Amino acid sequence: MLASLIGYLGDFDLAEEATAEAFAIAAQRWPDTGMPDHPGAWLMTTARHRAIDRLRRDQVLAAKLRLLAQPPAEPEVVVTDPPIPDERLELVFMCCHPALALEAQVALTLRAVAGLATEEIARAFLVPAETMKRRLTRAKAKIKLAGIPFAVPAASQLPERLAAVLAVVYLIFNEGYGEPAPKSRESGLASEAIRLGRVLAALLPAEPEVLGLLALMLLHDARREARFDGEDLVLLPDQDRSRWDWEQIAEARDLLDHALLDPALQRQPAARGRYALQAAVASLQAEEPLDWPQIAALYGELADRTGSDVVRLNRAVAIAEADGPAAALAIVDGLDLAGYQYWHSTRAELLRRLGRADEARAAYREALALARTVPERRFLERRIAET
Repeated sequence: MLASLIGYLGDFDLAEEATAEAFAIAAQRWPDTGMPDHPGAWLMTTARHRAIDRLRRDQVLAAKLRLLAQPPAEPEVVVTDPPIPDERLELVFMCCHPALALEAQVALTLRAVAGLATEEIARAFLVPAETMKRRLTRAKAKIKLAGIPFAVPAASQLPERLAAVLAVVYLIFNEGYGEPAPKSRESGLASEAIRLGRVLAALLPAEPEVLGLLALMLLHDARREARFDGEDLVLLPDQDRSRWDWEQIAEARDLLDHALLDPALQRQPAARGRYALQAAVASLQAEEPLDWPQIAALYGELADRTGSDVVRLNRAVAIAEADGPAAALAIVDGLDLAGYQYWHSTRAELLRRLGRADEARAAYREALALARTVPERRFLERRIAET
């Protein structure tokens, strides 16, 4: 609905406001009047009317007369063979418009589809909230000024939007993965991201990165039950592997083998994708004993491909296990990640292992100041006490 209104109005902010107002009116009226026969059409009609009222009040009616000529919305016609067989994934593809910068596509889609707040999106991009707010504002202004159309892309246009769509799905997964699993594993952001990944894999089975992303999410999610003991975070070496979902791990490994080894998918065999590489690391982490040199090598390949300091931080963790904490600390101290919680907590762990207790406590406190979930805070508080 939001994406449709953006395309109709050419104004992201006005579309957001009108959508919110329509849902608020429905929440107030429907308990008394009952749900209409076509609730989607009712909401769309109400949102359009609210937007038109806003335009009247803002005295821009002359430039928007075409809005008044539109008839009330009718129930949507069902497309017999839609290019994207899922409404939410359809919305993701609509919002990931190639006329916008990739980062803007991802940020706006997280806002429109996942409902993430500006602060949550900023955290995903490792930037201050004010910086992300300005980026979103500029992206919205570009949509308005350039008249960027929002419509369901044709099947031939899906590949050009795929990079942004994959980034959106993975960030939705990460946002839901930090907390203990909900009572039903079918609820929550992480489960919704996996569902979207499955739809994507059915829609684009010849794209290795689609299979790699789905494998990556399945591998992480398979360990989710063991990551928490009540409200306490449990690190990978201490997890009870009997609580891992080994059937899901096997499914993920089959997907990963298909992405990395199927000759029909290896258009560029020398350039393995970032999601497939991360899935390969997660697969190795499910083996015993852990092959830390191989994990470090995969992270090195991924760092060369992405240029990401976060990936280099993960490589340092593997190097700490393979070559010792001193070698890893030299890498960590050279990274520009002072605003990233896990840089501080990783550095604290290395300092603790090196016997530098005072510095470790200070680093743990820096991480604690940035922690946002109860399990992470409890873990860091326990580490501070132990150190």
